[in-house]
Amino acid sequence: MLNSRELAAFRKQLLGWFRQFQRDLPWRRTTDPYRIWLSEIMLQQTRVAAAIPYYERFLQRFPDVHSLAAAPEEEVLRLWSGLGYYSRARNLQKAAQQIVAKHDGEFPTRLDETLALPGIGNYTAAAILSIAFQQKLAVLDGNVARVLARVGAIRGDPRESKRWQKLQETADALLEPKSPGDWNQAMMELGATLCTPKSPQCLLCPVVQFCEGRKLGIAESLPEKRKKRTTVEVTLAAAVFSDGKARTLLLPPPKHSNEKASADHVPTLVSKMWHFPTLSVTGEAAANLLAFLRKLFPCAQNRKWQMVPTAKVRHSVTYRAITLFPFLIEVKNLPHSSGAKQVPLSDISGLPVSNLTRKVAHAALAAALVPAKR
Repeated sequence: MLNSRELAAFRKQLLGWFRQFQRDLPWRRTTDPYRIWLSEIMLQQTRVAAAIPYYERFLQRFPDVHSLAAAPEEEVLRLWSGLGYYSRARNLQKAAQQIVAKHDGEFPTRLDETLALPGIGNYTAAAILSIAFQQKLAVLDGNVARVLARVGAIRGDPRESKRWQKLQETADALLEPKSPGDWNQAMMELGATLCTPKSPQCLLCPVVQFCEGRKLGIAESLPEKRKKRTTVEVTLAAAVFSDGKARTLLLPPPKHSNEKASADHVPTLVSKMWHFPTLSVTGEAAANLLAFLRKLFPCAQNRKWQMVPTAKVRHSVTYRAITLFPFLIEVKNLPHSSGAKQVPLSDISGLPVSNLTRKVAHAALAAALVPAKR
């Protein structure tokens, strides 16, 4: 991509820019592999600003790999609640337990051992090992791929297997071997702050003179967009019970199933977390929900529940667009269900819940505070 003279200038200018203008982020103040690893996992599918408070709270409770490995999974998920993509948290703890069991609590420094940890792939391994241990491994994520596609005027879907492999080779060739950690962070910082998906700030770019996409006037159209998966519309109904003490009922995380999840698979949609009684519906929501509740609570067959509809909730999970109809059911005593827990409707955060469940609680709470019209 660049001759030796250009490569030296490219490296010098990018690193100089990074060291002067980098954002002050908490995980950049340490070389502790545990903290760098945590930040990398949290930043998957999550914006920096949203991740920072979670990162700080998580470290207060789990300051090292031993405390994370020994914690109840439910507590780990509770502190992750709201970040989404909860398999990240589950894999994070599984990896911590593996580190304690197989590596005496020390983060492995070998690439093969790092890749063997749950939830860690090529990018995450390269990021941790280069930043924490200065290993000569180049990262390739969406931000870096965008920079490389524009600098090299590379057309086509960067995620296509052969093209991604070629981009990795390019990233490896550009890597500054004397400062691999800073280099990788500089490449990611450039993509995150200046070489953004829309309206890249080319005039502020420290390496703009090397950008073939800019010279050809096609930088903003690179990399080419991937074809999005067709959105699937899903309709759900949920029961929000409220007793005389303003407590509600949450069901435990659905048990693991080997069955392939469908688009309206409720356990997947509630992120395998604590949740309100919820089902997928195709017809009249209230009638379907009532029939579901009769089966769920056999001891309450003869109860007459008044189901008050609340404001519908909209939510997105990957390619699914969810419309959920919450129904507030005020009762004297909450129905009994094995494994269920009673919590204040105004604060369900004592249990690990998904953002969808939070939205349902807010909608029901708002309806509970407004007297129903008779």
